[in-house]
Amino acid sequence: MALQAGDIAPGFKLYSSDKQEVSLADYRGKNVVILFFPMAFTSVCTAELCEMRDNISTYQGLDAEILAISVDSVFTLARFGKEQNLPFPLLSDFNKEVSTAYGALYDEFVLGMKGVSKRSAFVVDKDGKLAYAEVLEDAGKVPDFEKVKAALN
Repeated sequence: MALQAGDIAPGFKLYSSDKQEVSLADYRGKNVVILFFPMAFTSVCTAELCEMRDNISTYQGLDAEILAISVDSVFTLARFGKEQNLPFPLLSDFNKEVSTAYGALYDEFVLGMKGVSKRSAFVVDKDGKLAYAEVLEDAGKVPDFEKVKAALN
């Protein structure tokens, strides 16, 4: 069954692009926007994360932290984050466990690739519950950021 608003957000520990372990529990007491994205350096993923970068003050004003997750390696994410000047953690779900827990994993993506994160947005409230959940089947679309912001209000 798909995750939905009101569910407890699945906990996780992943390594960031700066090789630091990041746990969702580290953000308890804060609002968190979790974005799953298919692959670094692709056009839609770059546009999506750069939109978050360009609007970071809006999310900070809503008392929210941003975490972006893909199945890319920490090394790929480090280069991507640096090139795009992304001011939030990029987390590697290389083993696909977190994407699976959130129902955000393609069985098959493009070019026969298997096990790629689905483009998704989740808002976790200060108590660790989901305030918003959106998992997209079409990787060419981006989450509804107005609904993400509304969930943070």
